Amino acid sequence: MNTEELFDVVDEHDQVIEQLPRSVVHARKLLHRAANVFVFNSAGALLLQFRSATKDEYPHCYTSSASGHLSAGEDYLESAEREMLEEIGIQTPLEWLEKFSGTPHNAYEHTVLFRTFCDGPFTFDPQEIERGEFFELAVIDQMLLENEEQFTPPFRQLYRWYRAKRGSNSSGSGGVC
Repeated sequence: MNTEELFDVVDEHDQVIEQLPRSVVHARKLLHRAANVFVFNSAGALLLQFRSATKDEYPHCYTSSASGHLSAGEDYLESAEREMLEEIGIQTPLEWLEKFSGTPHNAYEHTVLFRTFCDGPFTFDPQEIERGEFFELAVIDQMLLENEEQFTPPFRQLYRWYRAKRGSNSSGSGGVC
């Protein structure tokens, strides 16, 4: 029995055209969907996850606080909420920030970026995440300047957009969630 996850394959307008297994979608570099969540703490620092060595794409790289592909038939918000719970163990309201078209520079993923605020505690999924920690935005800026390859390509796109559009505005209602 094949238990491989099915993805919605989409066109350039994010309309579903078929459903295929994850491995096929990635091998053929087909457009598909992903959701990313930036979790900020009450001090304005951003939670980054450091991907485990066993990840099939971008192992041992920093990425969004929580992220993942949409399963076939799932919407962006459902996926973001599921990934946040599975990967970092929290449930908290999400704010939709922006939608990005899939390109070769972001792993062919139509992506929605969400934001939330939480000081923890977090429960990191060891299959997905080696560690997670909060970084001040200026520190992430410097890390990107020094070695952008330590971050996943989708994260680099989302973070650069966030810094250009939101600047240092990461204030919100952080707290225990």
